[in-house]
This record gives sequence, structure tokens and C-alpha cells, in this order.
Amino acid sequence: VGSGRGVDFKMQNIHAGAYDPRLPAGIMMPPAGGFSAGAACRSAAVVEPSTRTQQPIVTGTGVIGIKFNGGVMLAADTLGSYGSLARYLSVPRLKPFGKNTVVGGSGDLSDFQKVTALVDELIRYDDANDDGCHLSPSDVHSYLGRVMYNKRNKFDPLWNELVVAGYQDGEAFLGFVDLIGTMYKDDVVATGFASYIATPLLRKAGTNLSKEEAKKALEDCLRVLFYRNTKASTRIQVATITEAGIDICEPYHLSTYWGYKAFEHTEYHGHKK
Repeated sequence: VGSGRGVDFKMQNIHAGAYDPRLPAGIMMPPAGGFSAGAACRSAAVVEPSTRTQQPIVTGTGVIGIKFNGGVMLAADTLGSYGSLARYLSVPRLKPFGKNTVVGGSGDLSDFQKVTALVDELIRYDDANDDGCHLSPSDVHSYLGRVMYNKRNKFDPLWNELVVAGYQDGEAFLGFVDLIGTMYKDDVVATGFASYIATPLLRKAGTNLSKEEAKKALEDCLRVLFYRNTKASTRIQVATITEAGIDICEPYHLSTYWGYKAFEHTEYHGHKK
């Protein structure tokens, strides 16, 4: 559109803010008083909501937890799977917060990084108050439940299942939160495929266990999970939370045994059972 009195006269018949088909696509008549930043944003084309993890790409498998006499213990492997490819072999998924809380996460690893960043910010804000009070494991569990439920209501969930473990005031805490905000507390917890494989084994082991017995029960569960889950690894970490504090061990490898008769598939080599 050029300049000149003829053009200006034609424009007088179009009210402010109206769409004029003679103008280039997406251009509107300026409102009375001129454009503002807010008006420009409102007049822009409608953009679909951001949804980054409707189809998770790099994921971690199950996290398992169990209470024992004097504390609570979590375990998870360190594999980050790129689809079905065992791409990242050293991804820790047990994150300590404060002096008495550990959060473990399965599902999309970028979303788990977002979750840990949110809790880190919460802990820093709590510490900055310097009032002698600190967030309990139950507080962190409740906070994460609200975060996950809020994201779910926006139809853009954080694609994770989380386990919150801690120890405070002489009591062990173990809780679960999923991507739609479902929350519960229990003596044994497992996420992902481990909820099907490991939960019966953990319940069979019970909670009247020593620290060593609890660790063995978790190792046995992760070993079975490795046998049955293509997204699992033998490289694991174990976190122990007691009155003395948090102890997350360095990653180590589980031993495995493949000589069981049930594992033999001779028919693959042209032989019948």
C-alpha cells in the first residue's frame, strides 16, 4: 500500500483494529492510539500449546524402594534408552535433596531433569528462609503430586513416575507419584515395568529386614527385571536413607546367571525341545 491522500481516504471507512483484505496476510488496521506490545501479541496467529514429551524419547526404566528396620532404601539402574537403543549407560536417576530426602524417577529423562530442577528451587527457597524448619520427605511428596497434577491438567504432563523416600523424626517415608498426579504411600514401591515384576518379590521379602537383607532384596528384583525387561541394565545404584543421613553408593554391576533350563531356546537353532 502506497502513501497518498487517496489511500488515506479509503482507509477511513475501515474501523480501527479491523482486518483489511487489501493488506498483506496477517496485517490488521492499527487500533486508535497506535499499536502496543500487548495488542500485537493478541493479534498474532493462534499457536498450539507446547507439548514436548507426548512421546518420550530418552527414558529410564523402573525404580524400586523398600522400608527396612531403621530406614528406607531405593535402587535403580543407570541406563538411558534412546527408544530401544541402550544409548546412555551412566545416567543416575536417584537424586538427593536436603539431608533426608531422595527422589528416584523413571520415564522421560528430560522431564526428570525438570522435576529435579523444580525441587532444587523449592529447597533453596526453604533454606533461604533460615527459620530452622526444613521440608520433610512428606512435604516433597505432596509438592510433586501437585506439580504432576497441574501439568496433567494442562494436557502436557511430565512423563515420569516418581518415588520419594526419606527419614525424619524416627520414621521412614516411602511414596509414589505418577504423571497424572496419583499419589500414595506404602512400605514397598516400584515404578514402570518393575511394578509388575518387582512388587510381588518385595512384598514377599517384607519390611522386617536388616539393611543388608533389604539391599539383597532390591538386587534380586533388579536382576529379575534385567532378565525380563529389554530396557533394563545390570549397572545399578542404591540409595540408603537413615537417621544418619543419605548414602548413595557408586554404580556397580549385578551378577547374572543364564544357565537356567527355562532360558534355553534350542528351537532357535533348528532343534526341538
